[in-house]
Amino acid sequence: MGREYRQLSLDERIEIYRLHAGGISLRQIAREIDRHHTTISRELGRNSGRTRAWSGGYHPRRAQDLAARRRQWDCRFKLERQPDLRRIVKNGLAMGSSPEQIAGRLTRADGPTISHESIYRYVYHRSAQKDYWHRLLPRRKSRRGLPGKRGGSPASFIKHRRPIQERPPQARHRNQCGHWEADYMLFAGYGHNLLVLHERQTRFTIVEKLPHRRATLTAQRIARQLRNLPSYLRRTISFDNGTEFAEHYRLHRAPGIETFFCDVRSPWQKGGVENAIGRLRRYLPRKTNLDEISSGQLQKIVKRFNQTPRKCLDFQTPAEAFSQILNGALQT
Repeated sequence: MGREYRQLSLDERIEIYRLHAGGISLRQIAREIDRHHTTISRELGRNSGRTRAWSGGYHPRRAQDLAARRRQWDCRFKLERQPDLRRIVKNGLAMGSSPEQIAGRLTRADGPTISHESIYRYVYHRSAQKDYWHRLLPRRKSRRGLPGKRGGSPASFIKHRRPIQERPPQARHRNQCGHWEADYMLFAGYGHNLLVLHERQTRFTIVEKLPHRRATLTAQRIARQLRNLPSYLRRTISFDNGTEFAEHYRLHRAPGIETFFCDVRSPWQKGGVENAIGRLRRYLPRKTNLDEISSGQLQKIVKRFNQTPRKCLDFQTPAEAFSQILNGALQT
């Protein structure tokens, strides 16, 4: 377990300040005051940052006051007040157990208990203090939620968003044409993506390569792909909650199509396009370099996809089913 950690004293902080100002290396400072070099690094990193009230730089008295304030805050956490319990939890995390598993095992033993929520709160608090406890978590995330995301789902930022539950029942049951789903097919290369439009009844699929996924371009290209179709073939279109679909409302005027959004983290609610992307992976694996595929080659792949017989269409191809509706052979 290593040496027991001791809080730095004011005298030690004064010595750190003096030696650091003299250009002495962190390892040499650590040897001078008999501390580990990571302790010195952490001390300087924690207490040198610039704030509204502080222009930046390390000062021993300020560092001492900040440390006292942190200890006062830490006392709010059960794991800080109970070192033995903290050691058990930390060992469990280091062995690969999740906070919920650790909390569950503790309830079965005769001894201290703690909820998994309390463990998470302490872990993220310590990580914010640059102790990086989150690295012991199974998924090593520094905060809750999706990596790199703040403020919850992008759904809350999409204007004029209508939930998929308001979509006409004919779309859900696939007994009416003109109900579409859209998504992006992503690849390993940065900026490599394909816009995929999928008609739910006929399974007909349109694929277009775009230079980026920004919302304005996405709405423009969807409109261009659908505007020349008869009105009965452009009734609704469903999306997930990606910000690339944030300007969906542009489709309400031209081509005059209603837009709907899946529930948060429920892409299965647009299962048609998800299935189509999965089938297209046979020809376009994730590691495909789209720069090496011409527009003509891409359309050949899409044509082959649309000309593959489907059992759900009584072994018609999506191209045949879509063509029959487009030519008015089927009345819905």
